[in-house]
Amino acid sequence: MVAPGSRVLDVGCGDGQLLALLAETRGVDARGIELSREGVAGCVARGLSVIQGDADTDLAAYPDDSFDYVILSQTIQATRDPRLVLEQMLRIGRRAIISFPNFGHWRMRSQVFFLGRMPVTDSLPYSWWDTPNIHFCTIRDFVTLCDTIGAVKERAVALDAAGGKVGVSAPWWFWNLFGAQAVFLLKRG
Repeated sequence: MVAPGSRVLDVGCGDGQLLALLAETRGVDARGIELSREGVAGCVARGLSVIQGDADTDLAAYPDDSFDYVILSQTIQATRDPRLVLEQMLRIGRRAIISFPNFGHWRMRSQVFFLGRMPVTDSLPYSWWDTPNIHFCTIRDFVTLCDTIGAVKERAVALDAAGGKVGVSAPWWFWNLFGAQAVFLLKRG
């Protein structure tokens, strides 16, 4: 979803694995912001331009249209204010790419229904008391947020637990039930 030679900001970039991949394969001008010191150190060790910062508060410091793409991979559910973070991403980037775990997946639902407990899976290996996730959402919830703030959905894909595409032309309800995670490419409306 990222065009070659683009200016990219990866928010919550972890150890920089995605940024390094984009720099190598797409020739992007790769920048990052990461909350953890360990993540920043890992990025710097890879030779990446990353600063320590918090998505909930520090995106406001970036000027409008600073990047072609702002990426938030597997992190929106761990932010305090997902709506504000998404709005800031669309302000500072021409496009935003967001990926997140789908808490509406049938396996998640079945663990709550049959076991009466919060789900624990390979992709979400945390117990409810030690999870970094504070805003659980489904694909359908995220689509509603996009509609609420007027974000245009240019592309979207639901993925299974192994990263394969789920029902490419299937309706949202199908993705919501069978997609373990989702990736959206958005732009301002």
